[in-house]
Amino acid sequence: MKAEERWQARFRASRMTLPSWARQAPNRAVYRSNGTGKWEVYAWDRVTGATRQVTDQPKGTAYAAIDPTGQWIYWFADTDGDEYGGWWRQPFTGGPDEPIAPGLPPGQPGGIALSTTGVAAISLAGEGTFRIHLVRPGQPAETLYEHTEAAWVAAMSLDGSLIAINHGEYGDFRHPALRVVRENGHVVGELHDGPAKGVVGLSFAPIVGDRRLLALHERRRRQEPLVWDPVTGEQREIWLRDAGDLDAEWYDDGRGLLILRDDRARSYLHRYDLRGGGLTPIETPHGVIDEATPRPGGHVEYSWSSASRPPVVRSSNGQVVVNPIGPPAPPSVPVEDIDVEGEGGRIHALVSKPEFGAAPYPTVFLLHGGPTAHDRDAFSPTVAAWVDAGFAVVRANYRGSTGYGSAWRDALHGDVGHIELADVAAVRQWVVDHGIADPGKTVLAGTAWGGYLTLLGLGTQPDLWACGIAAVPIACHQTSYEDEAESLRAYHRALLGGSPEEQPERYAASSPITYVDQVKSPLLILAGENDTRCPLRQIEKYVTKLEEHGRHHEVYTYDAIRGSLVVSERIAQTALQLDFARKHVGAP
Repeated sequence: MKAEERWQARFRASRMTLPSWARQAPNRAVYRSNGTGKWEVYAWDRVTGATRQVTDQPKGTAYAAIDPTGQWIYWFADTDGDEYGGWWRQPFTGGPDEPIAPGLPPGQPGGIALSTTGVAAISLAGEGTFRIHLVRPGQPAETLYEHTEAAWVAAMSLDGSLIAINHGEYGDFRHPALRVVRENGHVVGELHDGPAKGVVGLSFAPIVGDRRLLALHERRRRQEPLVWDPVTGEQREIWLRDAGDLDAEWYDDGRGLLILRDDRARSYLHRYDLRGGGLTPIETPHGVIDEATPRPGGHVEYSWSSASRPPVVRSSNGQVVVNPIGPPAPPSVPVEDIDVEGEGGRIHALVSKPEFGAAPYPTVFLLHGGPTAHDRDAFSPTVAAWVDAGFAVVRANYRGSTGYGSAWRDALHGDVGHIELADVAAVRQWVVDHGIADPGKTVLAGTAWGGYLTLLGLGTQPDLWACGIAAVPIACHQTSYEDEAESLRAYHRALLGGSPEEQPERYAASSPITYVDQVKSPLLILAGENDTRCPLRQIEKYVTKLEEHGRHHEVYTYDAIRGSLVVSERIAQTALQLDFARKHVGAP
């Protein structure tokens, strides 16, 4: 198979998310798959093995859930991939679609929580306000919560009597507080750990009448689990000796927790016994676990991959749970870990090298989005495509990345954008000094926040990069703030210390458009026409400035927010980026 055929086959290969099952009907499950060429929702009867496609939206479906009784499947329907719309549902066995709150105006989704009684709590944001609504079948929706700062529904107890809400009322969306209320809005309890220490709700115990809420706190400068009774106020912190950020989920009997530990770009599973406090490791292959869930009987199902091996849904009992329809994706190359000393501490990065050619290689620095995310030893068709094209791929988990503790994640305050790029420059120097990267053939590229850093890097580090590729980037923080979705405005305020009116100098200092006159290298920009995260108008302003200064650039637009849910669009964008890089730096 030729290189181009191989990387396209990876995008086309059917993939699926970890099936999510109904608490009181564990043989009924839903998952998302791209088997039709775009990501849609499927129902799976685990007794008969029957599956059926539930949704069919033009740009795919990103959010779905199944109610605890297994009677209904819920999903979010938007318009042309713009992440603006409303929640719908359909019977698990099939039937007509119906909006669950037809009287509500459309909005941006912020989560859904479901109970055994048919009551749903949904989050919608729009026009400067975040609202959480209670929806009862056949009745008008009731507003449970409303505020101008970001908020979302985190969980609902199985009997529907308690609803957990995360909110940024105290001024910091990045470090939210956690509140539990009753159906009438009466506050039962609240956890707020103060500045720079968020508390995030996960789920109530999976037993009717059990008030315990599982959450994540940051009291020891990393995410760790906490079990909280909001009525009595009793708290139990779960501490692990091992390094890394933690996530957790209940076992179905409520007596144990599944702990997912993420450390240095790899994942590990543990069972924590809430009765005796014992911790038991669960054996899994070396790589990354995107999701994991305990099943009745005590075994655990998880979605696993590594940089060299495509995703598969496995079980801790040693079996493959389910395989996507169609041929598997071709494998790729493993990653190598490097550690580089930077201004703010040691930077962990991943390097993928092509299987042919000799070092130093033309090298692309793929910058992750977020910035509250991180690159891992997981399978990536995009990384594999660059490697097949003869490029080395470097991915740096710069300051601002998750997975390395709260201090590393929160280090961006005061100099947003420039801090991350200082780390990227240090990693670039390391791979050049060690003969991996050809210094005259280094490409800066990324999507969303990574696209933003690409634009900023070409303007503030113009001598380091041979060309740049920025997908759905932030080009001007102020203009982006004016047009973006409500949750992104809240994030901007938390990250930059206020609105553009309150912090004009910070918004300008961190904006790529401020440095557009210093750009020297060819630039490719990809933008979604319906994008509410990185709106088109601010990109158009940046492109106009490029034209005024006579800078070489190309622009590609498409009619969705990201295009990532449609396989053919991802292939087209990847081919465009590879061709652009080959044209300007060459490749074997």
